[in-house]
Amino acid sequence: MNQKKRLKKRKKTLKGKLVILAIGVLAIFSSVSCGFIVYHYNDIKYWDNLIYPKVSVNGTDLSGKTKSEARDIIKREYSDKIQQKKINILAGDKKYELSYANISPSYNVDEVINQVYSYGKNENIFKKYQLLNNPKAVNYELKFFYDEKPIKNLVSEIENETNSDPVNASLKMGNIGFEVIPQQDGVKLKKEELEKELVSKIDGSIGQNPTVKANLETIPASIKEDELKTVDTLISSFSTNYGSISSSQRANNITLATKSINGYVLMPGSTFSFNGVVGQRTAAKGYQAAPVIVGDKVESGLGGGICQVSTTLYNAVYKAGLTSTERVHHTLPVHYVAEGMDATVDYGNIDYKFRNDFKYPVYIEGYTSGGNVAFNLYSNSAVAR
Repeated sequence: MNQKKRLKKRKKTLKGKLVILAIGVLAIFSSVSCGFIVYHYNDIKYWDNLIYPKVSVNGTDLSGKTKSEARDIIKREYSDKIQQKKINILAGDKKYELSYANISPSYNVDEVINQVYSYGKNENIFKKYQLLNNPKAVNYELKFFYDEKPIKNLVSEIENETNSDPVNASLKMGNIGFEVIPQQDGVKLKKEELEKELVSKIDGSIGQNPTVKANLETIPASIKEDELKTVDTLISSFSTNYGSISSSQRANNITLATKSINGYVLMPGSTFSFNGVVGQRTAAKGYQAAPVIVGDKVESGLGGGICQVSTTLYNAVYKAGLTSTERVHHTLPVHYVAEGMDATVDYGNIDYKFRNDFKYPVYIEGYTSGGNVAFNLYSNSAVAR
């Protein structure tokens, strides 16, 4: 019985000793911690308003800087410098530049500086001590923003100044034959491709100004110089007199319509449309009101008289052996050609068309002189009759 009491007493004594030891260890730890805090408090507190060591933005070290100093540095190194950056653009023999100042460049500077400044500040004192005395490099990246609209506007400007329509080779009647005026190929900017290329080059980095070469597409002319050199022979002629039957208004209309056809070149396999070439007869173009056959009556209409032009051309085409694909004669006989040999036209309703079935181009010469309207058709001597 005494032995049990002794064992119980020993256990109680051991437990007490352990408690005392634990309290002692805790006291020592508290004492050390307090000593650590007291000893390093001022060092750690010194960094409360400063950015911790080895903290950077886009590689720019901001260690030991205040929030205001850090903001000024980043704005100076990025926000200010990015305004000076540009992209050089080459479009053919012309040079352009896309200035970053025009695309409203910006960074999320305030947001990143707040993150940089807050780094480590919410940690406990021991973690802070570790970050300050054994720092590891931490880098924050700026986000870059800009406005795309000025890019589209610039590309549209380049397009307007670069694009050109092809100009077909043409024939000019000379004193001893034809002069062939060479064709000029057109140019077309690949607009969407240039926009994508520019966007791919735009970033927030500070460095050299890149150069972008615009891709230009060549648009070939449909009528070539060599093709027109084959035109060397008059293949048909036809004329009618309008002077004795026309008012000054009618004569004016005949002259205008004939001039619009003169010099036209019809390539092999192509179809000539009178309304398509002459166009709508309007007062703005100089056409005047004159007698015109409408059904079974003669009325006054804008452009009256040009049916004599289409009729004269039809007869020249007929004599040349070309194929008229669309022709309607008047409901009343006309006085300037044999019955049934006329070709009426009415813009938007009735057209006169013919096709060039030759292997060579056909050049149409039209003119008015001495009250006569005439058409001469030229092509290669191989088709002359």
